Formats: sequence, structure tokens, C-alpha cells
Amino acid sequence: MQGGLLAGALLLSGAAQAEESEWPRGHYPLPDEGNVIGETYAVTVENHEDTLIDIARRHNIGYEEIVRANPEVSIWIPGEGTEVMIPGGFILPDAERTGIVINIAELRLYYYPEVGEGETPRVETYPIGIGREGYDTPLGITKTTMRLEDPAWYPPRSMREEAAARGEPAPAVVPPGPDNPLGRHAVLLDIPGYLIHGTNDPDGIGMRASRGCIRMFPEDIETVFDNVSVGTQVNIIDQPIKVGWQDGQPLVQVFQPLEEQEHGMSALIETIARLNEVNANGQAFDYEQLRGLLESPSGQLVALEPPAEPEPDEAPALNGLFEELALSDD
Repeated sequence: MQGGLLAGALLLSGAAQAEESEWPRGHYPLPDEGNVIGETYAVTVENHEDTLIDIARRHNIGYEEIVRANPEVSIWIPGEGTEVMIPGGFILPDAERTGIVINIAELRLYYYPEVGEGETPRVETYPIGIGREGYDTPLGITKTTMRLEDPAWYPPRSMREEAAARGEPAPAVVPPGPDNPLGRHAVLLDIPGYLIHGTNDPDGIGMRASRGCIRMFPEDIETVFDNVSVGTQVNIIDQPIKVGWQDGQPLVQVFQPLEEQEHGMSALIETIARLNEVNANGQAFDYEQLRGLLESPSGQLVALEPPAEPEPDEAPALNGLFEELALSDD
């Protein structure tokens, strides 16, 4: 487990976490201060037939999230009595808190419902599946245009041509039912051919596995479907580095960029600047720890530790950082 993962963050048992809140799964009140929701907590496997994917689904977590948080645990046979970490803490994306925000780097959707007078402002968050390599989910601001229950699926021409080339002709239409990859609910976007929909293969949630659409667990899309009206704003963003602040503690979440490139020196400098913007109290943090997180993204909520005390003859880490930046510009 990466150093600092739980420093300054709350680690709860499964039972304690359940007692902390009566909000539905994935629903959180918006914080009065800061931009962090949820907690990291641990559960114990009680059923020997449970897979790590089963546990993730019950706790509102996707495939990559649960695997990254438990690198030493078997995906298919975690084993009765095994402790499993649930990475249930999230930094809200740096985007307008309205409608739906989809952070493709994070493989997660955030929904900010409108609330009436006297209601607590809240956010709902759910794991998603997005387009695999070559079928990138498009970025930008769009809106919902139509809601379909028990939709028929019309495979795109490219898919039917690929299937025919393999000697497996695809049907022109797949009616509603268990073989329909859209599941029972679909929300169309104002981007031709793109939807937020359910799935008949929930194991793919939390992965890059679709042809560009946004997939959700059947129970999650049903919740969104019932509450999102036509014309709701949908903001699709790509934020592989998120910075946060909670109770005087600077925090980060770093994800692997979709293009597989590394977070370089420019990303480090930009992240330091963003942390200093939200760091109202000017609390110092360990720049080398931050560098390590950018070099090895875990996607987990990590509390930044105070800087280590330098040796008497040792130059401050930040000076060395800027010297390295200057050399990289030569």
C-alpha cells in the first residue's frame, strides 16, 4: 500500500461505515468545506464464493478500482476471512457541480441532482465502463436528449462488417432481453451514437471495454434513469490528477492517463500549483511523495505527508525540483 494512503483519511470497518450514514449507496451530501466525499474502509470476505468483482459491485466500486486497491488479493478467489480494502473516498472533479460529470480517466460518473428548498445539496457517484482503445469516449459538454426503457440495440455497421469478416454475421437489431448489451435503461446524449446505458455484462464496469458509450451497473443506471430529465447537462472530462483538501489535509488522486503516457515534470509543477491554490493555510507537503504518486498512479485517495526534515547540509527538496525543471528545459 502506498505511503500516506490513509494518513489523514478515515479508515472504517464495514459495519462502522454503514453506521456512519443512512444515505443510499453512492449518495453523499456535498461537503461544506473542501471537495472530498466518502471514506476508505475495510471489509472481511464472509462468503467463500464471492469474487473481488462481486464485492466491488456491492460497494459501488468498479473493476480497476478494486484491483488497484487490493493488488495482493485474488480476483476470483479472495477467500473467506480475507480483508479487502474498499477505496470509497473520492475527490470531486474540478468541474461545475451541475447535471452529470463523467471523468473518463477515473472511470466514474458524478451526478448533481437539483434539490428543492430545505433539501441537502448532494452528489451521487457511480463506477462506469468507457470506450476501449480505438473507441474513445468523446470529451466536452453535451446534454441528455431521450430516455429509453427496454431499448432495442442496433449494432453499428462497422461492428456488423467486422462480424461478417469473421464469418459471424451480426443481426441488424437486437430486441430487448437478456442478450441486449444496452440492458434495460438507456439515456441518449446529444452526440450521435453515444449513450449512457446499462449492460448485460456487469463484469466490464470499471474497465475500458465499450465502443465509446458509457456503461453502468443495471441498478445504477436505473437510479440515474429515474431522476435525470431530458436536457440535463453532461460534462465529459479527462482529469487524471485530482487535488483536494479536507480538514486541513492536502490530498490527491492520480490515475493512469488514458494514452498511457507518464505524468511528467510539467504535470508535477501544475499539480503543486493547484495544491497551493486550495491550500488556504499554506500547509507544506512532501514534494517527493507527490512525485512518486505521479510516477506510479494508484487512483486511490492519498493524503500528502509533511515534508521530511532535511539534513543540515541538504538543499530543500523544492529547490532541487526547480533545478531539475531548469535542466529539462535546456
